Amino acid sequence: MAREELEIEISPTGKVTVRTIGIKGPKCLDYAELLTQIIGREVSRELTTEYYEAHAEAHAARKIEVKQARK
Repeated sequence: MAREELEIEISPTGKVTVRTIGIKGPKCLDYAELLTQIIGREVSRELTTEYYEAHAEAHAARKIEVKQARK
């Protein structure tokens, strides 16, 4: 399993930037929401390629082959 990390940067002006690393798909948004509740207001959000990567993997895993039985 890949290591999941949160990278938190606080600038001298107090601006907080959070980056998720190794957290794939919508799960990363759960972490972002939690941090928003702790820190305060969210100004902007940018989704990483890992967010979309997990969505593509989940979509590919849902492909189901259906065969109709002939009578």
